[in-house]
Amino acid sequence: MLSTGLVWDERLMWHNPVGAGPLRAGGWVQPGQHAESAEGKRRIKNLLDASGLTSQLTQVHAREATRDELLRIHDAAYLDRLERESAAGGGDAGDGHSPFGPGGFMLAALAVGGGLAAVDAVLDGAVNNAYVLVRPPGHHALADRGMGFCLLANAALAAAHARARGIERVAIVDWDAHHGNGTQAAFARDPSVLTISLHQDSVFPPGSGGVGENTGDTINIPLPPGSGAGAYAHAFSEVVLPALRRFAPGLVVIACGFDSAGMDPHARLMLHSDAYRALTTELMAFAQGKVVAIHEGGYHEASVPFLALAVIETLAGVRTGVEDPFLPNMAGPAGQELQPHQAAAIAQAR
Repeated sequence: MLSTGLVWDERLMWHNPVGAGPLRAGGWVQPGQHAESAEGKRRIKNLLDASGLTSQLTQVHAREATRDELLRIHDAAYLDRLERESAAGGGDAGDGHSPFGPGGFMLAALAVGGGLAAVDAVLDGAVNNAYVLVRPPGHHALADRGMGFCLLANAALAAAHARARGIERVAIVDWDAHHGNGTQAAFARDPSVLTISLHQDSVFPPGSGGVGENTGDTINIPLPPGSGAGAYAHAFSEVVLPALRRFAPGLVVIACGFDSAGMDPHARLMLHSDAYRALTTELMAFAQGKVVAIHEGGYHEASVPFLALAVIETLAGVRTGVEDPFLPNMAGPAGQELQPHQAAAIAQAR
């Protein structure tokens, strides 16, 4: 059995964006529950508890990231604005669709600190790997503004923390359905961090994440809508794994979004729990198994817990006996195998 850390802090469920689906409420948009709500993440923790897996994991305590740690990626003026608006009752991180309520800056800093604590636990040998179950997400956050529900750059800051601790090369593999534009921007001129993003082509941000942005240390794999387990397996074998072998990272950070799954309302991809198991297994072969998975998107509240359970079981090297009731419907539709147009798209990313 591997020693796997879990970062969980109930306070992070108190992040309170107000909106209606992915949009900010107002005008003709009737207020309702924002897409980035606490429910799906609490359901993950509930399933971990009910399955008995939580008791087999090592608790890693989140802490608030310090200002100096946040300045590794973010501009001082942006942090000042977030802190000021947070104290005044809330605001928006920058794009009009990333609201936060009172105390939002502290909660975002706590989410970042969960990733930093996980990196420390892995590098100190307290655990082999870790899953960081936090919100708000982070992979869209830029140095000077947030966007796409993201306030602070969780995964990028975790990688920067590992670099500050002396890890020479860090790889970030992002399988969220949306392009990890913030993570890419953070390390565009830093060859010590390899960023790989597999995402639905141009779904968000629009026009972002094309292969024209690729460099030696930035790899985008924009996938056609409808890509499933076969396309992801092919992308890994043809692009992701060879890049990781060349790069030889000392730590792998997974930007672990589950909106690339078949029932998610915010993308049109077709992954399922067994696919996430396979992808996690592949990444654990690098960096002597030093993997930190940081939760990103995933908005189908009923199925996401089973997807996260699959990843965490794989990290921990255990099976709880919980069967994913969504697996037959998510793995069964035609088109899960690699399609010719998908292979052609993946070939462009080499």
